[in-house]
Amino acid sequence: MAVEDLAKLVGMTEEPVVMEVEKGAIKRFASAVDDPNPLYVDEEYARNSRFGAVIAPPGFFGWPAKPGPMFGKLQEELLGAMAKEGFTRLLDGGIDYEFFLPVRAGDTLVSYRKVANITVREGKAGKMVLGITETSYLNQHGDLVARARQTLICR
Repeated sequence: MAVEDLAKLVGMTEEPVVMEVEKGAIKRFASAVDDPNPLYVDEEYARNSRFGAVIAPPGFFGWPAKPGPMFGKLQEELLGAMAKEGFTRLLDGGIDYEFFLPVRAGDTLVSYRKVANITVREGKAGKMVLGITETSYLNQHGDLVARARQTLICR
């Protein structure tokens, strides 16, 4: 595959992943990121809020309903294709999130991940590839709750 052919990977998708959002997991996540917001940990407070129930902190989408890797095959194929072209050094370019609806305790989310864009650029140190994956999270009602765009930089 030539460097220009990497663009053919755009649109490649991964199998959907089902995730369960459990109240105890929300509390543990909030504690781990040191976020004391009572919406995440205090059931009575959350019940009396405009949300009506415990919600998850931004960026927490629950745990996979089935054991196994949450993600991997798509990223493995993408990075493998880049490595075949000599782009073996990887840098995480970050993740941008868009939030549309709160994630509530008891929700079941389905995530859909795809390769959204691949760009080859010439920099001072030579060519680099920017691969962008996009993950959409839908709740059990089919509503989009969040979208994440991750940038992978390979040189």
